[in-house]
Amino acid sequence: MHREVQKMREAALVYLDRSGGLQKFVQDCKKYSDSKQSYAVYRFIISINPSDIAELDATLGNYILHNPIQAAQIFQSVCFIAIKTLSLIEQLQTEAQISILLKPTHLPPLPSYVLSLAAFPFNYTSQRFYMSEGIAIAMGIVTKYTQGARFLCTEETCQFSKGFRYIRVHLPGATESATVRNDFVCGLCSSPLQEDMKFRVLGDKQIVEMIDAKVLNALKGYSNDKSHFRIQTFTVFLRDELANKMKIGNHYKIIGIPACVQNGLQATACIEVNSVQLCKPRGPSFVSDNFKDLLSLTASSCWRFSAILANIFASQVVPPGTYNTLKLAILLSLVQTCEKENADYLDLLIVTTDTLVIDRLLNYSLCLLPRGIRHPPYSDIFPSVSKDKHGTGSASIQACSAVLAKGGICYIGDLASYKKDKLELLQSVLESRMTTVFIPGKKYGEEADQQVTISLQTNFWSYVDSSSKKHIQKDNFLIGQMDMSLIPPNLVDAFGLLIHNEFPSCQQSSPMVHHILKKAIHPEAMLYKVSQQFRMQDYEEDFTV
Repeated sequence: MHREVQKMREAALVYLDRSGGLQKFVQDCKKYSDSKQSYAVYRFIISINPSDIAELDATLGNYILHNPIQAAQIFQSVCFIAIKTLSLIEQLQTEAQISILLKPTHLPPLPSYVLSLAAFPFNYTSQRFYMSEGIAIAMGIVTKYTQGARFLCTEETCQFSKGFRYIRVHLPGATESATVRNDFVCGLCSSPLQEDMKFRVLGDKQIVEMIDAKVLNALKGYSNDKSHFRIQTFTVFLRDELANKMKIGNHYKIIGIPACVQNGLQATACIEVNSVQLCKPRGPSFVSDNFKDLLSLTASSCWRFSAILANIFASQVVPPGTYNTLKLAILLSLVQTCEKENADYLDLLIVTTDTLVIDRLLNYSLCLLPRGIRHPPYSDIFPSVSKDKHGTGSASIQACSAVLAKGGICYIGDLASYKKDKLELLQSVLESRMTTVFIPGKKYGEEADQQVTISLQTNFWSYVDSSSKKHIQKDNFLIGQMDMSLIPPNLVDAFGLLIHNEFPSCQQSSPMVHHILKKAIHPEAMLYKVSQQFRMQDYEEDFTV
C-alpha cells in the first residue's frame, strides 16, 4: 500500500509540473510568505483535469474521482515536501497545516457521475465527486465559517502544549461544531485541548437551495408532458471564492461532494460545491421546415407571414381566425423574451369579459417557452426574505414566479385579485425591471440592515375582467372611450401593450362555441388540418432558438 501511495505522489508531482499547477502553487506560497504571518491552515486550490491525470496514472485518476478526500491528502504530502524542499513558506511547521481543495474541470460523461434529485434514491453516502444541474431558488447571505483552527494541550508539561500538532480543518459536509468544539482531548496525555483563537482561519460561506430544472414543467399553466417526477430541493454550500458566484433564478451545473448535515434531529442532504458553471439555454439552432416553407410562400408581403401565423396560432385552444389581434400580440411578446440586461420587453394587459378562453389561450402560450411560469395564487410574485432553515438564523432570499420566469413569461392572472400594495410593486418592477429586498439586520443576526437589488428579466402577462362586480361602470365616457377605472392609470401605462377582447361573453362566436363543444367530447382530437401541419413542437423550436 505504501508503494502505491508513493507512486501516486510521484504522479501527482509530475501532473502539477506538466499542467502548470506547480507554478501557480509557488505563486500562492509567495503570497503567504510575503505576509510574514503564521496561520493555522494554509489553503491551496488545485485544478484537476480528470482525463489528463487518468492518462498519466490511472490509479491516481480513479482515486481522485472516487476518493477525493483521500486524494487531497496525496497532494497535501506533495505540497508539504515542495514547500520544505524549496523553502517556500518559512512559517509552515507541519503537514497538517496544509489544506488542499481539488477542483475537477469536468467529470466523465457517464450516468454514474450524475446526481439528479428527480431520481430516487439520492446517494449522499459515497463522498465522491458528482455533477448535478439545477435552478437556484433560494440564496442565503454570505456568513463566516471556520476553515481551520489550532488546538493546544492544556497540560503545560505536555510536548503538544506548543506547536501545530493539533490542527482542525473543515471537511465536506462537516458542521461548525465538527471543526471547532471544546471536547477534544490530547492523544498523548488525555488532557483537554483548548483552541488558540488568534490562529483561527475564517472563510466565507453561502447556503443556496437548488431544484431540478424539471420543476419548470410543473409550474406551467398547461403541458403535454405526461411524465411524473419527484420535485425536491437540495442544499448547496458555496465556500470562499465561490461565494456570490450564483444568482437567484439562474440555471447552473455544479460539481461537488454530497454529504448529510445533521442539525439536531433533522438530517439534510447537501452538496459541498467545488466548481460552478452557468448553464446557457440549449435551444435548437434551427427553424422548423413548415415555417420556412410558409415564409418563402409569403415573401412578397411584409405582413402576410405574420397575419397567417396569428390566424393559425393556438388552433388547439381557439379556432383559426379568432382572437387574431390578441394572438399576434402574444407572438410578439414571445419573440421578445431573452435573458439580456436592458432588453426590450413586451408586457401584455388584456381587458376582457371572456376570462375562461383568454386564460386557456395564455396558458397554452406559456408552454412554448422553457421558462413560462403561471403564478400560483396566494404566493409572492417577487422575492421575499425568510429565516434560513438550517439553523443559522441568517436571512435567505426566496425566489418567486418572476425570478423563475427569467428569460420567459410570468403570467400573473387577474390583476383585480391583487391588493393595492402588490399592484404598486408590480408597477415599479414594470418600469425599472428591478426589485429590492430589504433585510433587517436585527431580525437576522446582522449588525446592519441590508438591501439586495435583483434584476427581473421577464415579460409579464395579465388580464382584467371588465364584467367583474368590482367594476362600476361610469356613464360620462365619450363614445369609443374605454372605462379603465378598475386599474390605476399609471399601472396600465406601465404595460407595454393593452389589448381589448373582441368578443363579449354574451355574444360568443359560433366557431368558438363549436370548438368548445368538440373539445369537450374529444379532448385529444386535432379539429383542424392546420393543427396537424403546424404542431406545438414547431412553435417551441422557433421560440427557443
